[in-house]
Amino acid sequence: MNLPDIAGWVAPAATMVAAMMTAANLGARLTGWGFVVFTFGSIGWVIVGLQGEQMGLVVANGVLTLVNLVGIWRWLGREARYQAVGEAVEAGPAAVLPTSGIFGREIIDAHGHAAGKAVEAIVDCNSASIRQIIIRSGGVGGVGERMVALEIGQLALDNKVIRTLLTAAEIAALPAMESGAHTQI
Repeated sequence: MNLPDIAGWVAPAATMVAAMMTAANLGARLTGWGFVVFTFGSIGWVIVGLQGEQMGLVVANGVLTLVNLVGIWRWLGREARYQAVGEAVEAGPAAVLPTSGIFGREIIDAHGHAAGKAVEAIVDCNSASIRQIIIRSGGVGGVGERMVALEIGQLALDNKVIRTLLTAAEIAALPAMESGAHTQI
């Protein structure tokens, strides 16, 4: 098997895998590695384009290679550095949690069962303190999921999970937040 044949297989496979890695948005590191895989894909497409004398494909993927390098710098360089600072603060001796570390944390209800995941923290500008944490629950891949706001007084934060004294039934009874609609907080 020669290089253009290998590139013909690597290019679409790398592009599909990288698209899933970046679309999943599972953190700076995985997104950054998605751009690394995208780079292999775009280089593969350049090779395929050169072999088939398809200059449009060559130029487009040459530019995409540069875009992917910016993505690598942003997600494995800059964002990874920011994330590392937050992780270092969290691992320190004080009981603190960076607000970026709230996103994706498991919410555990009063019975010890998973009640959802944190998607946002609402900060009161006057007191500079967190007022609420927005959680999502239910659904698959975002379809059918429900978002509610939990008051900070109903929560206990630690470096692994967020606990609430509410039961799953009490959380389900809270008014749902609708995206795009003005919600009173």
